[in-house]
Amino acid sequence: MYLVFTTNHFPWLTIIVVLPIFWGSLIFFFPHKGNRVIRWYTICICILELLLTTYAFCYHFQLDDPLIQLVEDYKWINFFDFHWRLGIDGLSIGPILLTGFITTLATLAAWPVTRDSRLFHFLMLAMYSGQIGLFSSQDLLLFFLMWELELIPIYLLVSMWGGKKRLYSATKFILYTAGGSVFLLLGVLGIGLYGSTELRLNLEILANQSYPVALEIILYIGFFIAFAVKLPIIPLHTWLPDTHGEAHYSTCMLLAGILLKMGAYGLVRINMELFPHAHSIFSPWLMMVGAMQIIYAASTSLGQRNLKKRIAYSSVSHMGFILIGISSITDIGLNGALLQIISHGFIGAALFFLAGTTYDRIRLVYLDEMGGIAIPMPKIFTMFSSFAMASLALPGMSGFVAELIVFFGLITSPKYLLMTKLLITFGMAIGMILTPIYLLSMLRQIFYGYKIFNVSNSYFFDSGPRELFLSISIFLPVLGIGMYPDFVLSLSVEKVEVILSNSFYR
Repeated sequence: MYLVFTTNHFPWLTIIVVLPIFWGSLIFFFPHKGNRVIRWYTICICILELLLTTYAFCYHFQLDDPLIQLVEDYKWINFFDFHWRLGIDGLSIGPILLTGFITTLATLAAWPVTRDSRLFHFLMLAMYSGQIGLFSSQDLLLFFLMWELELIPIYLLVSMWGGKKRLYSATKFILYTAGGSVFLLLGVLGIGLYGSTELRLNLEILANQSYPVALEIILYIGFFIAFAVKLPIIPLHTWLPDTHGEAHYSTCMLLAGILLKMGAYGLVRINMELFPHAHSIFSPWLMMVGAMQIIYAASTSLGQRNLKKRIAYSSVSHMGFILIGISSITDIGLNGALLQIISHGFIGAALFFLAGTTYDRIRLVYLDEMGGIAIPMPKIFTMFSSFAMASLALPGMSGFVAELIVFFGLITSPKYLLMTKLLITFGMAIGMILTPIYLLSMLRQIFYGYKIFNVSNSYFFDSGPRELFLSISIFLPVLGIGMYPDFVLSLSVEKVEVILSNSFYR
């Protein structure tokens, strides 16, 4: 293996992708007992990475240019022409910045983890590299490798630092996602080998290539299954509540904030860009699945006793809006879906963090055993209520704007008949009624009433400065996007227009 440089500028993206896992591997040279040193070291790496990313994007990325920028193309394995090919555009810049932000806060949330903390923090940093590598890869095989790099850290984080049923849920996670990866690999090989004996995996070239419709449909289904497991789309979602229910809350932040978004990103980046004909054939079905998912997951969430499982089902429900946005095939709808990716990344991560810190204090998992926590813990109560409101799409917060734009995308879509639009809108409306029901009943069960006061010598600490800082850091972007959504939309507008005009408006 050797690298041949074909780029003419500083390799920003390679440094951003490699830095966390490289510096993270040095953690193992630290003394075994130096928990504090390891924590600070990890957080410094995350902050450095976030600053580097922000600097590179601010000074070297043109927002009005829809083409791939900061391209790096190094020959990696000469034997079958495998390239280390990175580049970013309007689609990937949002998720990359979200990854940096949420991972930095998740390492701060992992402060109480003291058992095997070197391995724990290394796995967090390895995930960081994998996620940024996935969002910036411009080669299909590299995309697949980064997709796989994600699985082992999550498996270990759940199976070593999880709850009582952690081995069951970690095994379930790996079976589902590895099963999806098989379809992803088959799809990658199918595209790469089509029409030639040599592998052609450059995403930019593949996006301009046309395929027979039958082949396009087969490839579309293969990729769709892989992304449907990750997103997750019903009925492939059952690994998610189990994994969320058992994982440590800092792992949950990464799962809800970033991992689910990889599936949505793949749907847009590969299924929409590479197979437009198949996408327009399947989009009415996707639309129906999205509407069913919103209702099904919201009503299932209402029946969950376990706090983290309830929030996990609410995540599944919110992913339905992304599906509807992607399948509306309008630039309003697709922008709404991309905004929902960012918005839910913040809100989901915050809800899991607050659920975890609440559990650290009262050591109860089931909602019907809780009650009356609001009086001893007013700060946690305030933050929890605020994020629950953001999740149920209260106007002025990011969830509301994202769902509203998706709704407008559906209404203005020229592809669907009025009757279809009315039915899907009706489904979304039922979901929007069920969401406040399960979130407000969750708040009522945790914070109101007198139940916990009857426990003898019950004295609970309210959230400390670290937790307060973390909650406010996530709450500010949620408010900011809700007040001024152009802040995020301006990143993707040009790229979305190009995707649709190249493929769907021809």
